[in-house]
Amino acid sequence: MRNVRVVLLALLLAASIVPAVSARSVSEVQAMVEAKSSGALAAAEALTQAEPKNGSAWTLLTRARMSAGQYAKAVEAGERATALAPNDAQAFLWLGNALGNRIGEVGMLSKMALASDLRDAFERAVKLDPSLVEARNALIEFYLQAPGAMGGGVDKAKAQATAIGKYDRVRSLLAQARIAQHEKKPAQAMKAYEEAYTLKPKDPQIRMALIVGYQETKRWPDAYAAIKRWIANEPNANNAHYQLGRLAAVSGQYSGEGEAALRKYLGMPRGKDDPAPKNAHYRLGQVLAQAGRKDEARAAYQTALKLDPKFKDAKDALAAL
Repeated sequence: MRNVRVVLLALLLAASIVPAVSARSVSEVQAMVEAKSSGALAAAEALTQAEPKNGSAWTLLTRARMSAGQYAKAVEAGERATALAPNDAQAFLWLGNALGNRIGEVGMLSKMALASDLRDAFERAVKLDPSLVEARNALIEFYLQAPGAMGGGVDKAKAQATAIGKYDRVRSLLAQARIAQHEKKPAQAMKAYEEAYTLKPKDPQIRMALIVGYQETKRWPDAYAAIKRWIANEPNANNAHYQLGRLAAVSGQYSGEGEAALRKYLGMPRGKDDPAPKNAHYRLGQVLAQAGRKDEARAAYQTALKLDPKFKDAKDALAAL
């Protein structure tokens, strides 16, 4: 028995001299969270344990939990952050974002309660920091989607878009385009996108919105010109070649260039945000079918279906040949 006691005492002494693992600083954890590194969640958890009254630490934990898909826990962290830092606009912004993700996981009655909390969080963020465009954009989405009884309304969304213009003209134009799309006013949306593109022609989000908008409104020559400018400036931009092929498929024009662009796209290294190969094969099938090359079109559709046997558009196109 004495030997057992000696061993236990030795273990306790050894444990007492093992140095504690110190938590990273707020700036270090923030960098990990923004980079979505694998250890971000653990680092954020450790930071809140080391600094339980630090609102910024809890905001970082909110973000880390959101990235991990832990939306209910993210809301809990966000509520803790806003309680500790009631004057921090970022805390309310991320609480609102967490609530927005959590809404998709709950029933209808809970959705209504969470939607109200979400609106309050974003409105509080804007009140604390009027220049926080992310919160204003989130409010625009809320106002467009929510019924009037819950505080929604297009006029409220438009007021936010106007307010954004005081801080960022381009983002105000993008907000105006979003509202115009919601109101089914494509010409008005395109006017806003074109002005935004004039101000910031190298912005990938604006360029893509412009190209898609041209295609949706069947302004084929404008879409073609925009895509060709993109390819001229960035010859190795994968998505530019795909978009040229897509344009040929949906417009019935530019078939030769479209086929070449899609074949080039399929031979290029693909980034995580680029269209899936199945889509390129499907579009290639459309271009070939329009050119009367049915056997080649059939082969393209079949390749798309090998990549995704449930690809309905490819199934329908193959059946229609």
